[in-house]
Amino acid sequence: MIKLAIDAMGGDFAPEAIVKGVNLAIAAYPDIELVLYGDEQEIKKYLQVNERVRIVHAPKKIDMGEEDPIGEIRRNRDTSLVMAFQAVKDKEVDGAVTAGPTQGTIAAAHLVIRRIKGMKRVALCPTLPDIGGKPRLLLDVGANVELRSEHIVQLAEYATIYLQETAQIKKPLVGLLNIGSEPGKGREVDKETFQLLSQNQNIHFFGNVEPKELFFTDCDILITDGFTGNMVMKTSEGVAKMIGKYLKDEIKKSFSAKIGYLFMRKVFKNFKKAMNPDEIGGSNLFGVDGVVVKAHGASSDYAFSKAINQARLTVQGNVIEKMKAIIGDDTSDS
Repeated sequence: MIKLAIDAMGGDFAPEAIVKGVNLAIAAYPDIELVLYGDEQEIKKYLQVNERVRIVHAPKKIDMGEEDPIGEIRRNRDTSLVMAFQAVKDKEVDGAVTAGPTQGTIAAAHLVIRRIKGMKRVALCPTLPDIGGKPRLLLDVGANVELRSEHIVQLAEYATIYLQETAQIKKPLVGLLNIGSEPGKGREVDKETFQLLSQNQNIHFFGNVEPKELFFTDCDILITDGFTGNMVMKTSEGVAKMIGKYLKDEIKKSFSAKIGYLFMRKVFKNFKKAMNPDEIGGSNLFGVDGVVVKAHGASSDYAFSKAINQARLTVQGNVIEKMKAIIGDDTSDS
């Protein structure tokens, strides 16, 4: 059995959406056991009783707008997020899923679970929408503003193992996001990273990838620093919203456009589904010594059940232990 801790109080619609997501996951995946950390009475309002679900009373939570998440985590070790992560640290569970605040999640992972020994940085890694024929990983998207070349390479190794074990992609292609596709482009850190990726035997390196190819490249993994990755991700989200609004406004303008919409309805429906973050579930936090999935703050019950499955697949693939094998005895930090 795969045992996961659930932060039932984290997220915009907690605990209702979280607990209903738990109900969906328990019904869909017979190989999981879930421990819910949160307000027991509130959880019981929505929970379908199941022998594979247990509640640990933890009514306190870290607010979505918390300005000092590090201080909050250090002062209050009895919040639902911290208690769920402590269960990961103590090896009582195999991983944790939360829809709580992003910075609170990253801070708690650092302070409570801590990094894998020898892992120089962690990364927040979402899956991009399935446009252009396949989903792709993008990292880092905000755990680190800056990364050195050796940090980026190590994270690329982790993402490679993740896809090999969870998506059965034998040789995931890694692309380095850059301002040009030719070797020698970009900042000094990009040039250094290009060289290191080219020489790394654990990575199948494609080369530089321009952001305009984000959804069309053959790459399975797109790697960059957290500042660039966050900008690319949020720009993509904004463009998708703009396209949706533009089409909706144009369709309303004329009768012929409305008729055309009737014929194209299935296409628009498929586009909306592909861009819907609920289909992905959340972002993996790579690099900490335990599986952590950060679900969207506004997760629906369906989206949260998908996030639980992400954590399930990562545990099932033994991703962390396989990354530890690559790191080996190199326990240096910087």
